[in-house]
Amino acid sequence: MASLQISSLLSNTFCSTSSSRIKSFIHIPKKLPIPFSTAPNPKPSRKLFEELNGFSHTIPILQDNSCNNNTTSNATIKLYAIVEAVADRVEMHHNIGEQRDNWNTLLLNSINMLTLTAAAMAGVAATIATGDAPLLALKLSSTLLFSASTGMLMVMNKIQPSQLAEEQRNATRLFKQLKSHIETILAIGNPTEEDVKDSMEKVLALDKAYPLPLLGAMIEKFPKKFEPAMWWPSKRNNSKYHETNKQHGMNNGWNEGLEIELRDVLKVVKENDMKDYERLGNLVLKINKSLAIAGPLFTGVAAVGSACLSQDSSWGAIVAVLGGALATTVNAFEHGGQVGMVSEMYRNCGGFFQLLENSIQETMEEDEEQRENGELFEMKLALKLGRSLSQLRDLARKSAYSRVEGTTTDEFASKLF
Repeated sequence: MASLQISSLLSNTFCSTSSSRIKSFIHIPKKLPIPFSTAPNPKPSRKLFEELNGFSHTIPILQDNSCNNNTTSNATIKLYAIVEAVADRVEMHHNIGEQRDNWNTLLLNSINMLTLTAAAMAGVAATIATGDAPLLALKLSSTLLFSASTGMLMVMNKIQPSQLAEEQRNATRLFKQLKSHIETILAIGNPTEEDVKDSMEKVLALDKAYPLPLLGAMIEKFPKKFEPAMWWPSKRNNSKYHETNKQHGMNNGWNEGLEIELRDVLKVVKENDMKDYERLGNLVLKINKSLAIAGPLFTGVAAVGSACLSQDSSWGAIVAVLGGALATTVNAFEHGGQVGMVSEMYRNCGGFFQLLENSIQETMEEDEEQRENGELFEMKLALKLGRSLSQLRDLARKSAYSRVEGTTTDEFASKLF
């Protein structure tokens, strides 16, 4: 019961003060009136009575911050707004990725069924020896089905649904990564307007690299040359590192040995990993182009063959059936094997190594005070390459030996891709 009186006393004291600091302690009278409970025959214990009767402790009162809602900085509020927008983009890209993956399956099954049905009709029409009406019906039906599959296949090869789905999966992963990065900044505390600007630039760069609409903004699926994806702003901002290191008086963890190690690792990344993914990316791009042309070509030839079906000649039926079979095989290999998805995977991996190269080069070009902590940067680099710190240093040592001997390192930098 005494606690109720104390709480009411404290609440009255808080209400009487708005922004001024309350006295650091309150003296409670020794003899407190104890209100009786409504329950019959209350029997408080002697120990409780003695504690309440001799109660003379001081209660510390903290400053009332309930009226001080302006303590949260504008940068923090803006970062929370960006986090909400990023979370919404994660959900959008995830949902659209699933939808486009369904497109790939449904369109492939539909086109193959149309093609096989048309080929079967052309084969049946070739076996009819008499009757112009059945032959005409089968011939027209087969021609229409081949023409429809040709048109649908041209659209499917143009948009490459498997590649679209992979783009959305990559965008979902990168937006989640950005969301975690912003939440880390908020957890560390003291965000600045530079953090807000940097986060906004990263969001807009991702929107540009992985657009959601198809018309007018879709990424070119068959470029002339393989180019890695680019989803980061063109200029990095490291002012936060400079401010943090200056406040704490750190030497920033950099030394000449670490710089040499990073240059050796970068040499392996450029000579082995990036060149290998560029070679594979160009190879898959050429295969995808060839298959995208061959599929509609076979169905178009089959449509012409089915339109020329007659009782006097069997070459039309042969062309139609053979063209349908070849078109089905090509489609199954291209879209069932998701060659477009593989092409996008290589494009994303090439972008990963390009970002890694840019990060190392930009860091090395900066003043030592403005860099991110050297030990932290080395640890991040090792994790990105799927290596431990000792494995990363061993790789740098091998690269240094190969440079002295004039040979190339027979090992890739990344163990993840």
